[in-house]
Amino acid sequence: MSGSRGATQASRVTPVPWKARAWRELESARARTLGLLAGLPEAELVRQHSPLMSPLIWDVTHVANYEEQWLLRPLGGSALKDPAFDSTYDAFRHPRRTRSELPLLSPADAFAYAAQVRQAVQEHLEKLPEDSADPLLRDGFVFGMVAQHEQQHAETLTATLQLLTTWEYRPAARERPRPGAVPQHEVLIPGGPVRLGSDGAWVYDNERPAHEAEVPAFFLDAHPVTNGDYLVFVEAGGYEDPRWWHPKGWEFIQAEGIRYPLFWLPQGQHVWLRRRFGYVEPLPKDEPVQHVCWYEADAYARWAGKRLPTEAEWEKAAVGSDGTPREHPWGAAPPALAHANLGGDTWGPAPVGSFPEGRSVDNVWGLLGDVWEWTASDFGGYVGFRSFPYREYSEVFFGAEYKVLRGGAWASAPVAVRNSFRNWDFPIRRQIFAGFRCARDAT
Repeated sequence: MSGSRGATQASRVTPVPWKARAWRELESARARTLGLLAGLPEAELVRQHSPLMSPLIWDVTHVANYEEQWLLRPLGGSALKDPAFDSTYDAFRHPRRTRSELPLLSPADAFAYAAQVRQAVQEHLEKLPEDSADPLLRDGFVFGMVAQHEQQHAETLTATLQLLTTWEYRPAARERPRPGAVPQHEVLIPGGPVRLGSDGAWVYDNERPAHEAEVPAFFLDAHPVTNGDYLVFVEAGGYEDPRWWHPKGWEFIQAEGIRYPLFWLPQGQHVWLRRRFGYVEPLPKDEPVQHVCWYEADAYARWAGKRLPTEAEWEKAAVGSDGTPREHPWGAAPPALAHANLGGDTWGPAPVGSFPEGRSVDNVWGLLGDVWEWTASDFGGYVGFRSFPYREYSEVFFGAEYKVLRGGAWASAPVAVRNSFRNWDFPIRRQIFAGFRCARDAT
């Protein structure tokens, strides 16, 4: 794909008035939330399925309460709950492992509250000005923030559903493409300046400000590491050899007895299955490996004689080395089915090589969708960072204890993925839909 093609796609993009876009994205997020939980018994909605995750119904009320706090109260709308109610659904006040002990709304009341908030937001949205000097309202920023927030919780709900052991959750999946075998290879990303970050209308504070950085030349895997690739590491004794592991990673896998990715099921010599929601199936060797933590990704890269890319390297590969700013690897056009595996309805990664239209200008595949990709970088703010609209979204997480992930997964929503988007988590996290690709120096 050439840079000129990206420019052609950009010229076809018609700006959408922010109110129409805001409502469409809010409704898309709500439809997904409700669809994920439809048919689940009340006992499963209120149960704490894992200390790593909230009860499913907590997330429903949390996203509705967040919506009330940001789309009604500060914008002149009527409050529907006493602000004291906010405390129960404050993610910083109550760790996930304790949320089942809180006085939560029942499922019926939670869904009713969410519907009540949405109705009030719809009525209030119509009264708001199209143009405003208020930074919350400029280009509909706060509506984009709330829509992305709910989609991120829908991804969290999806991760919780994968952890269910008391109920067989077996969703119907949209068919994924099955291309022929696509060999892994490296792509040389030339060194030079690149524009990183974004000042776009709906981007988060940690993506700002857009800035230029100098990134030396490097090689990057054209595709994420697959199950088949990773299986070689497992069967070669990679989990038994401390040479490949960060000391804290070695300590972690020894303490937890980890010998292969989460949800893999060994069946004897060279026979592997995996559990995907309510299904058990042969391990698909052509799909990106997922449910590996940062330490596992780092160990594989060392074993392979490579390393994880920095997030600046990852973003340069996504933007392209020709100097043309791009919101997505293919250009400015919003993600479509032909570009990437996003939105959650495939219920798993697609085989590598499935989306040729989603390639970057340097012919790197699959940078958005399928699996979040661990990078070597710690999470921190760019030079010139300013917290907005609240410190707890990004700033309180800055530090070496969190590693950055890029690109989005099959369970991520198109509205919440772009070249500049930054995710982060502890390096021990395995329940998230994370994989990786490797890099190495060009000199």
